[in-house]
Amino acid sequence: MSRLVTLATRGLLIVVVAAALVVPPLNAIGALPGPLNDLLALGQGGGETPAAVPIQHNAEPPLVATPPAHCGPGSRPETGVQGRVPADSATNGRWCNLKLIGHQGHSGGFKVLRYVDTRGHECAFYDTALLFPINAFKLNADSLGVAVLDMSDPAHPKQTDTLTELPMMSPHESLNLNTRRGLLAAVNGNPTTEPGLVSIYDAHSDCRHPQLKSTSPVARLGHESGFSADGRTFYAASTAFKAITAVDVTDPAHPHAIWQGNVLSHGMTISASGNRAYIADPGTYGSSESVGNLLILDTSQIQARKPNPKTREISRLTWRAASIPQNAIPFTAHGRHYLLEIDEYTQGTTRNGDKNQVGGARIIDITDERKPHVVSLLRLQVDQPADHAAASHDPGQIDPAQGYASHYCNIPTQMNPQIVACSFISSGLRVFDISDLRHPKAIGYFVAPTRQAVENGFDGSNFAMSKPAFAAQRHEIWYSDGTSGFYVLRVAASAWPVGGRPGCLARRAPIGPRNIGRVRLGLSRRALLRRVPAPRSHTARTWTWCVKGRRGKVSAVFNRRGRVALVKTTAPRHGNRRIHPGTSVRALHRAYPRLKRVSKTLARANPRSPRLFGLRRKRVRYIAVSSRRTIAARRTLRAYLRLLR
Repeated sequence: MSRLVTLATRGLLIVVVAAALVVPPLNAIGALPGPLNDLLALGQGGGETPAAVPIQHNAEPPLVATPPAHCGPGSRPETGVQGRVPADSATNGRWCNLKLIGHQGHSGGFKVLRYVDTRGHECAFYDTALLFPINAFKLNADSLGVAVLDMSDPAHPKQTDTLTELPMMSPHESLNLNTRRGLLAAVNGNPTTEPGLVSIYDAHSDCRHPQLKSTSPVARLGHESGFSADGRTFYAASTAFKAITAVDVTDPAHPHAIWQGNVLSHGMTISASGNRAYIADPGTYGSSESVGNLLILDTSQIQARKPNPKTREISRLTWRAASIPQNAIPFTAHGRHYLLEIDEYTQGTTRNGDKNQVGGARIIDITDERKPHVVSLLRLQVDQPADHAAASHDPGQIDPAQGYASHYCNIPTQMNPQIVACSFISSGLRVFDISDLRHPKAIGYFVAPTRQAVENGFDGSNFAMSKPAFAAQRHEIWYSDGTSGFYVLRVAASAWPVGGRPGCLARRAPIGPRNIGRVRLGLSRRALLRRVPAPRSHTARTWTWCVKGRRGKVSAVFNRRGRVALVKTTAPRHGNRRIHPGTSVRALHRAYPRLKRVSKTLARANPRSPRLFGLRRKRVRYIAVSSRRTIAARRTLRAYLRLLR
């Protein structure tokens, strides 16, 4: 039995005994039958069992690694296989296109949440332990409960409170936040399950000091959870039993169960309407016939508060290399509906599967929810079977509940997200660009400086298990590592996706005094995206588009205020007065008789013109437009042109 499971067993005994002593029986309040300390009775209690639908396995992409990131200045990149962290290779950490901004604490758990309250306070919440009560014996005592951080200065997170109700001491993966109402909730949990004691806090008026509204035994069992977008329904899920409880939290001081479902669920996410639950079904443990899969469940009667509500299975989907489905997050992009699904660990953790088959993450198209299908994968090279086997003696690989594998991912928005951040356990935090959903690519990573701790068996490996959070307007990602605490990271501007669907500009385009085609001087990035497709490539100060027909390109430079300061084209059909890139210098003089040389390789249409011509070998190499002020400031002009080389 693995180290983590052994610890879990010890923790379960302690927590169950404690719960039995301090919590009244569920049947005493008319919620559930059976004594609280009888897990089998709780797991086999009454409730609805929706009719099962067949598990589909539809066409999917090849099982290949996501293209690796290209690391920019200031990076300290990994030296070998993507995602592999051999012994002593990350003593001082490894990073690519991510910068460490702030750090707090010495341990972490499974969730990092961000919230801005009604008074404008910005806060972070994170559970501080991978396994309760083992953390209780740590001498520094900073890994108890849920930490509350004031994030007004992200470089210096300040802990303002600690939530220590029993479900907050041992939430496992159930810590959840409803941002509409500012409700923070959790149900007792551990690596298997615990009796369903639920705590609810209200953070809406001052997130720095959430107020306890209730702690009550209103769920059957706990491990993971879901929250409806309107904040009226909290779902408690147990991964070890067929047991989901829907809890009405309209009045968070008096929650009550409104539905019990005999449905196996790991993580679950509720649609914006509340009418669908996207359930990560881990499959029945010990069964060679049961496989991990995604369940789309109709929860409309629960959402509508129908008496004795019924649910309905709409579809189930499995995929190649499925391990333990962890969670599935819905989002919409370009008018279609998708899920970001994440598996945890490898197939070796269940059903005597292949320990080198890593589940990884994937994007699933659910536009036709009766026939979902995988469109792309998010995985590292070290997750590929041969590379995974070759790394089996690296730190962190002995325990099957750690290792080179995924655990949680997140997106900054459920409407056209461009970026995904994932905790890949021993590989640290990994960041992907999904602006092209069928061809995602890695854009950065952060492997925390290694630290020997009880959580990693003192072997110095990373233990990144948490669901990250975003402060997208600052390009920040927050996450926690089980061995070293809470981190604030900033993604380089050159790596952060610009938004929108990449595309090429028109083959023909006029060149005016302030524009080349639809790319115009003075526009912000946001305004530019309303006029043209997203660029094919970008840096912190430049955007570059392809041109239809694959001939030439258009580039823009932004000034320090984020406005277009110079536009340049090399496309042979972009021009003015029949002058375009490729035209002879002789023809240029005929078209512009007042042409003025700025330098040996640069000319201006006339002494006051905003049009510039790059010259080489008696030909026009490119055409650019900029403001008269910029052209007069020769040093600035040269700097802008160098950025576009």
